Amino acid sequence: MIEAGIIGGAGYTAGELIRILLRHPEVNINFVYSTSQPGKPVANVHQDLLGETDLQFSGEINKEVDVVFLCLGHGNSVKFLSENKFSEKTKIVDLSTDYRMSRDDHSFVYGLPEFNKEAIKMANFIANPGCFATAISIAILPLAKENLLKEDIHINAVTGATGAGTSLSETTHFTWRDNNFSAYKSFEHQHLNELTQSVKNFQPQHDAEINFIPNRGNFSRGIHATAYTKFTGSVEDAKNIFQKAYEDAAFTFVTDEALHLKQVVNTNKGLVRLQKFGNKLLITSIIDNLLKGASGQAVQNMNLMFGFEETAGLRLKANYF
Repeated sequence: MIEAGIIGGAGYTAGELIRILLRHPEVNINFVYSTSQPGKPVANVHQDLLGETDLQFSGEINKEVDVVFLCLGHGNSVKFLSENKFSEKTKIVDLSTDYRMSRDDHSFVYGLPEFNKEAIKMANFIANPGCFATAISIAILPLAKENLLKEDIHINAVTGATGAGTSLSETTHFTWRDNNFSAYKSFEHQHLNELTQSVKNFQPQHDAEINFIPNRGNFSRGIHATAYTKFTGSVEDAKNIFQKAYEDAAFTFVTDEALHLKQVVNTNKGLVRLQKFGNKLLITSIIDNLLKGASGQAVQNMNLMFGFEETAGLRLKANYF
């Protein structure tokens, strides 16, 4: 058993991490650190865990744990790690944006297992990808890997309300979100940076535009993304490319079936569908933003880092009915 710590324990991603790790065959949760809830039962905040655990939020950290998950707001992970030093053996998985861009001042590895598995296995520090970035990456990176992204890419994606986190704002209140739909951060969403970086890792000369329109949906969780670009081959050619890209993927699958979110919500799966319309290839992808887009992928990365079975703790059933 390895010992795990969770920093920022009161948020959605921490709640999902706790739910997964309580059932993980190789992990014991050593502490759940929260500055807002110290001393209180974890199940008081994450009420789906009532009867599942006696864990309490801690106001202190154990610097000797084997792995730490940072479930902090964007910009806070860098600050936290500058103020708190862990042991040399401690591996870190950061779920914020802080370390996703490659820079000389850190050694975090971008944790997208479908395309970076061998580096993840050797890493001590993982930058967990963003939820939109994950959904879009599994839709377009197989083409980039084959140097086939020649034209502009157009992406429209919608996410559930949990993507905004637990802090309330005007656009997360039920009265605003219910029976409503809106676009936001058009062409300038923060996940575009890591997505562009991933594309250029495969196609360094890629200079076509990645046009991304993110949307807020009136549901709690899940991401449904559609992307299209010009593609000279047939749909069968595209399927062969994607099947090859995901032949060793533990959770990402290509299907001919129409996609809808109930196929993936509450799982770590990513599903991809390919269609050809004239000279355009349409790629649809779906994930659960809190699992494959955050906590589930974080555990998947942890499994790879420690040499566990990649699917350990993540054999989850979709809430289909």
